[in-house]
Amino acid sequence: MTGERIQQLAHAVEVAAPAHVVYALIADPERWPLFLPRILHAQRLDFDGVRERLRMWALAEGQVTAWTCVRVQDLSRRRIAFRQDQPMEAAASMAGVWQVEERAPGRCRLTLTHEFSAARGRLQDEAWLGEVVTANSHSALRSLRLLAEQGPRLDRLALSFAESIRLKGPAELVYHFLYDVCAWPGRLAHVRRAVLEEPRPGIQKVALDLASADGSTPTVAGFRICFPHAGRIVHKATVPRPLLAAHCGEWSVLPDESGVTVLCQHHALLREDTIEQVLGPGADLARAHREVRAALTRETRQILRLARHHAESSIRTL
Repeated sequence: MTGERIQQLAHAVEVAAPAHVVYALIADPERWPLFLPRILHAQRLDFDGVRERLRMWALAEGQVTAWTCVRVQDLSRRRIAFRQDQPMEAAASMAGVWQVEERAPGRCRLTLTHEFSAARGRLQDEAWLGEVVTANSHSALRSLRLLAEQGPRLDRLALSFAESIRLKGPAELVYHFLYDVCAWPGRLAHVRRAVLEEPRPGIQKVALDLASADGSTPTVAGFRICFPHAGRIVHKATVPRPLLAAHCGEWSVLPDESGVTVLCQHHALLREDTIEQVLGPGADLARAHREVRAALTRETRQILRLARHHAESSIRTL
């Protein structure tokens, strides 16, 4: 593009983990919302084993931004090239490369390079993009290093499960109940207070004060990305509950010819350094798994039951 100023930035980190472990983390973008603090949601639109197209939502200086990109994976060179074909806000172009280089047995270097230009060539957009790219690159590289260096223990820190319920009622009413988090306090025993901001349609910034078994009321905060036509709400905690390093998931409302299935998926990473502080001396990882799953299951089932009551009682009223 005539007059387009291309900026180039490179960031790298040394990792005490095998190169193939690091490459596996960057090759699986659908797990990035759990692994990378600033990625809110990642959707793989198509993938043939080498070339893939992704839709991404992320935080950029506290704002939610989105883009689609094409990535080309090269396993033999441990290299992934990407280019945003629908660039993030303020960018005219954005491309780059992930590169993993083996340094020694059990050690490697991960480099992330970017080439980008600002939309309209405005200097303030150039500066903002440079700050966002730098901050998000440092955050991603730091997180990937910590995760890779966990080795096999990473699987023991991870937790994934789902809860579902069947109901007879309009899917639209169920979705509206899940969407309207401000109506939850007073109706759900574990939600004491809800604060909601909607910076733009379909994007919710939510803070919830939760009632805990020990009498405390921790605040969890995060973002929800809503897809009403698909009956989906994906969520990512930016301030998770005390035992968790990360928490994300999805609500899905799935109508069929005989009723509606409401599905809730949870994906979490335990924060090992807080286990004894939260659960008491001697508490271990196994107990933390049980406590987190029990709490999330209990809360999810409360929401599912109330969603069913909301939809089915509305039918009886009509």
